[in-house]
Amino acid sequence: MSLPQKNNKVDQENYSLYPKRLKIQISMVFFIVLAFYFYSLSETNARFLELFMNLDVIINKLASMFPPNWDYIPYAIDPLIETIQIAVVASTFAIIICIPLSLLSANTIVRNKYVYQFFRTVMNILRTIPDILLAIIFVSLFGIGILPGILALTVFSLGLLAKLLSETIETIDPRQLEAIHSTGGNIIQVIWYGVVPQVLPQFISYGLYVFELNVRASIVLGFVGAGGIGSIIDTELNFLQYQNVMAILVLLLIAVIIIETVSNMLRRRVV
Repeated sequence: MSLPQKNNKVDQENYSLYPKRLKIQISMVFFIVLAFYFYSLSETNARFLELFMNLDVIINKLASMFPPNWDYIPYAIDPLIETIQIAVVASTFAIIICIPLSLLSANTIVRNKYVYQFFRTVMNILRTIPDILLAIIFVSLFGIGILPGILALTVFSLGLLAKLLSETIETIDPRQLEAIHSTGGNIIQVIWYGVVPQVLPQFISYGLYVFELNVRASIVLGFVGAGGIGSIIDTELNFLQYQNVMAILVLLLIAVIIIETVSNMLRRRVV
């Protein structure tokens, strides 16, 4: 009877030591992160105290945006439609181009490691370039307008969509691919009958997600001359027409809510 009591005592000691050790590790990580945070504040000269001391200026600026100038909304409808059109076209181009790129970036399809690494590198390069930088580059090449916005969003969303889809392809069941290949199926048949049925729901979900991102991103790109509703927001801000800006923001909020609602409904149906 004494042996089980001793074992129970040892088990209780081990149980009590583990949470204490874990707490020490968590505390060390917390203090390291906190020290890095204060170091970053000192190196960047970020003065949050001044922000709180000037809250009256921020409040007055926000108060100047109310009430919104509802009469300006009809002038913002066409730029909003243009923004959605930019997102639709860019998302469509990205979805089409990402299909071969994601297949060539998946090790379940491409067995040659050099080809695989090359297209993975191309995909990673595309993802590392910010959309605003792409817009500035294309505006400098093609001038102000819709085309630079479409090209910038296409390149930006292509890298993201190809990354998500290639990782999904790499996690599919390879036995289906081997079964089709062993019965004499070529690479096109392997992809069509083995890959597509397994990744199609996720592919549609990723496409809708990228479209939502492009709607928001196209608004920001308008500030650098890439077309859309961001251009008129920039113009109204420069002329200090804050009530017009507030009306545009309300219109944008309604549009984004509608787009997200429809996108979520479609995503739930296919996933």
